[in-house]
Amino acid sequence: MLERDAHGAATMGGLRLEDLLDLGADAPRTPAYVYDVDAIVQAARDLAGGFEGAPHLIAYAVKANTAGPIVRALGAAGCGAEVVSGGELAVALGAGFPADVILFSGVAKTSREIDQAIGVGDRGILALQMESVEEITRVAARARALGRKARVSFRVNPSVEADTHAHVATGHDEAKFGIALADLPAAYEAIDRAGDALELMGIGCHIGSQLTRTDEYLEGARVVLDLAAERRATGKPLAYLDFGGGYGVDYGAGCPVTPADFARAATRLAAERGFGGTRIVVEPGRALVAPYGVLCASVVMAKRSRGEPSRRWLMIDAGMNDLVRPALYGAKHRIEPIDRPPPAAGEAPGYRVVGPVCESSDDFGEHPFAELLPRAVVIRDAGAYGFVMASEYNGRGLPTEIFLAGGRVAAIHESRDAAAWAASRLFG
Repeated sequence: MLERDAHGAATMGGLRLEDLLDLGADAPRTPAYVYDVDAIVQAARDLAGGFEGAPHLIAYAVKANTAGPIVRALGAAGCGAEVVSGGELAVALGAGFPADVILFSGVAKTSREIDQAIGVGDRGILALQMESVEEITRVAARARALGRKARVSFRVNPSVEADTHAHVATGHDEAKFGIALADLPAAYEAIDRAGDALELMGIGCHIGSQLTRTDEYLEGARVVLDLAAERRATGKPLAYLDFGGGYGVDYGAGCPVTPADFARAATRLAAERGFGGTRIVVEPGRALVAPYGVLCASVVMAKRSRGEPSRRWLMIDAGMNDLVRPALYGAKHRIEPIDRPPPAAGEAPGYRVVGPVCESSDDFGEHPFAELLPRAVVIRDAGAYGFVMASEYNGRGLPTEIFLAGGRVAAIHESRDAAAWAASRLFG
């Protein structure tokens, strides 16, 4: 997590960010993502403590950050993985995750991806998460073709409206995700027709992301527990219950609950409902990585419009191609000087921080800066949905990634430069 040393300089993992970057005029190593891997591992351990000893699996949502040093560290810390593509499955397996702690979600899994998930190891992955009745039939057909039994789970829509951005609310029937409650009888029928080709392992839900209170999360959990009780009454108990993820982080406006609070509340609710011995699965992504990654950018120049009202812009070398969340979701990340603390609100003029991409949406919002502008800035809480959603739009290379662990630089991932990008476009 970003901290400040005695001189006010930004630090992560005990190291000054300025010292990690070459901010010279000739070849600045920016834009650059910097991650505190030790803090990410500690976040996973803190979440595990919220289960208070109950059987559980923290299935890290790999889509949040697919970087090898991070995925490997979480696997070594005892996490499982939740993936949404064959590529992410390959990353999880390559990082050392056992197949039986991997879940595969997504509404449009290809036959090749289904085969990949069923075919790995002795029994395939822990479960392919079924998001429609139609998908159950497809997976059964692929299992028969491979001569394997596919383990599956149901992702249901609990009809819970999460208090979050519309683009990341997923627990309602207008969303493309999950099986509607009205379709569950047909889903069970499809499982029964599949015979030995399928094994139903669990039922779960995911109502949305960036949840800042437990109310809606527990509402979804109650639906899952009701369905599990109905299934158990038929003599077919489930191996696990999946309450999803979506735990919020503090992007500057505050977040009164921690991931462990969600785990603790759901674990106690399950015990109250007679499922104290059943394994609980959760699928956090953002909460494990977002606060422990930052995007560093050099200041290119400032611009001022002297009309009425006057306006100020701060141009940086990171753009929406490096961090698309503000353009995509209207998200706002705190942006601060890298060499000194940010001024207090109202103590300095506001600058519109913008990047170099030729789009009006390449805009990170207004932030206060003193008249003596810094050489570089740090964009906070960028460890999730940052590099994984980056692009080379406008011929701009992907940002560098720097991984910190044990008080040192553990790894650096350099991106190809503009010349290499141009050569790739001219190939042939």
